[in-house]
Amino acid sequence: MNIVKNKKWFFLISAIVIIPGIISLILFGLKFSIDFTGGSKLEFQISNFKSQISNRNISDTFESNKAKVHKIEKISEDTFRVQTDPIEQSKKNDIVRDFGKYGKVTEKSFETVGPTIGRETETNAIKAVIIASIAITLYIAFAFRKVSNPSGPEALRAGGLVSSWKYGVCAIAALLHDVLIVVGIFSILGKLFSVEVDSLFITALLTVMGFSVHDTIVVFDRIRENLRKNFDLKFDEVVNNSLLETLNRSLNTSLTVVIVLFALLLFGGESVRWFIVALLVGIISGTYSSIFNASQLLVAWYERDKKRRKT
Repeated sequence: MNIVKNKKWFFLISAIVIIPGIISLILFGLKFSIDFTGGSKLEFQISNFKSQISNRNISDTFESNKAKVHKIEKISEDTFRVQTDPIEQSKKNDIVRDFGKYGKVTEKSFETVGPTIGRETETNAIKAVIIASIAITLYIAFAFRKVSNPSGPEALRAGGLVSSWKYGVCAIAALLHDVLIVVGIFSILGKLFSVEVDSLFITALLTVMGFSVHDTIVVFDRIRENLRKNFDLKFDEVVNNSLLETLNRSLNTSLTVVIVLFALLLFGGESVRWFIVALLVGIISGTYSSIFNASQLLVAWYERDKKRRKT
């Protein structure tokens, strides 16, 4: 099976998946939770209804206590989650007491994030992603520094054209592919289903980055080994053989993780649902990019530089 030969089709598939998400990001952006925007989130249960409660009733109760409502979610028949501007503990207690006219009120959870903390969280999240990307590039460039001077005729040509830093750049390109897919899908989900991005989403994103690079490094390491052993093979043949040798390992590893995530998605709690979805999308995307994008990009770069040298 010649995977490298069809690299343009794999690049096209990636573009088809990524472009709708990029368009959504440009037009609508992400729907940020109070972790980034600041605000309060109160979840409460009303049992033994004295009278039925509607979203309008909930909104009026909050606004009568001078709390601006941004979002109302009905978790179950008698449980609600309301997001507002930041409110103090005393005002929250007044609101809970006022809901007593509808039935017995049980507070399930309450959290408040100030706008300053929200901005700091957003800044730190961006820094974390940038620092992780730079560190990954530097590490791969260091780990593959000897690839630039391997032995053998074809290996020497490949080593001269595919220097160690190019491995790092291709790994980051595959990583960026995975990040764009996850972020783009959540932008679409935010627009269609009001799915919010919170601090757990950033945790999922960093986990996906690590998983994506981990899988890519395994393939690159096999390429490095085969460059030293297969002196007479062309670079694209070495890459294709390396992909085939690591294909089962990559698919089996990813499949076990995906099965666990599906089980968590089915039986896990509401609070971690979208965190699991982000991981699930990222793991599947990371497996695809490490096999069908990162190494093919390395071959495409090698072929372009080879043509340039001839001219």
